[in-house]
Amino acid sequence: MKIKNIAALLMMLICFGGMAVAQKTKSKKNVVLSDRQFWLQQMDKMVRPVIYNLAKDSLRIAMPKVTSIHVDNKDHRIKVQYVEVLGRVLSGIAPWLQLEGGAPEEVALRKQYREWALSGLKNALDSNAKDFMTFDIGGQQLVDASYVALAVIRAPWLWENLDKKNQTLLMKSIVTTRRFKPVFSNWLLFSAVNEAFLARFGYDWDPMRVDYALQQMEQWYVGDGMYADGTSFAYDYYNSYVIHPYLATLSDIIGKKTNAYKDMFEKIKKRNERYAIIQERLINTDGTYPATGRSIVYRGAAFHHLADMAFRKALPKQLSAEQVRCALTAVIKKTLESPGTYKNGWLTIGLYGDQPELGDFYNNQGSPYIASNIFLPLGLPASDPFWANPSAKWSAQKIWSGENFQNDHSVNLK
Repeated sequence: MKIKNIAALLMMLICFGGMAVAQKTKSKKNVVLSDRQFWLQQMDKMVRPVIYNLAKDSLRIAMPKVTSIHVDNKDHRIKVQYVEVLGRVLSGIAPWLQLEGGAPEEVALRKQYREWALSGLKNALDSNAKDFMTFDIGGQQLVDASYVALAVIRAPWLWENLDKKNQTLLMKSIVTTRRFKPVFSNWLLFSAVNEAFLARFGYDWDPMRVDYALQQMEQWYVGDGMYADGTSFAYDYYNSYVIHPYLATLSDIIGKKTNAYKDMFEKIKKRNERYAIIQERLINTDGTYPATGRSIVYRGAAFHHLADMAFRKALPKQLSAEQVRCALTAVIKKTLESPGTYKNGWLTIGLYGDQPELGDFYNNQGSPYIASNIFLPLGLPASDPFWANPSAKWSAQKIWSGENFQNDHSVNLK
């Protein structure tokens, strides 16, 4: 093992393994981690097996070949799990990779992850590497490519530190997914964000794929900040898993390319705010939330949108940054605290531990790693109010402790 890797490991044990270190000291006091240290600890625990092994060109060897017990095509789902896990992990940690500065221990950890991320991307794009990933196996890879695209949009540092050859290979890999027809659902947004990636980094992009997604989502808006996912409305978390974060990304990128969607993007901004309010109220006093709808095994990604709004510093005035931090911290604790959450270091399929029956037919070992998107606010510096302000109760805590609290009403944002 290289010296720098040993140093990184020691740093992690010292700084983010607080309780284990405390037990070896004479002090009787427990080490209390700050919220940011706790988030870093949990992020590292979740994504390290993926990023480390990909950097060492050993992901296909180390990653379990697990699928849902309800799987439709086991062999195919295993074949696509590698691009799937790459995009889902990178999309969640990208803002943190982009960040500069911070405590020395965090800077050292980020430096290590940046090295792993770059090495991992190069292995994924190298046809001679064991972990080489093709993006043309099947339609699912339209989804997975978009998370890779989203990650690079969120962390331009990744793009800027790839050599020209690998930039071109990544671009061509994402363009490859144009051959797949998106399902008539939130999948339209995957095509659109792939095009936004091309637009962001100076390549020819297809305005029609973007326009189709935006216009269709406008048709599917059902009210009170929520969209139907296709022709019918379902009460699940796809407004958070995909729809709102992707629409916000398109607003950012495409809004700089054309004024054609100015009025629509203003509506999207207001809907983003309204849905953030709803999301925060869904978090119970103990960090639990309604376990309803498909893809519930995505754990904390149920609050991808709320985390994204906090990272963007776009929270509505009704929500303080610190109450959102505390609410999301409770979700992280609840969804990751079960002893069955990990098996041999890898996320299991479940919401609170290993719960195979909760899986859907499309789930594989890579699927639950979309949960990393709850960590988006780590892209804010420690000095930001999200981290620096004192802890605060979130809505459910105030209501269920008997405080006199403002009521809630739907908002017409058609």
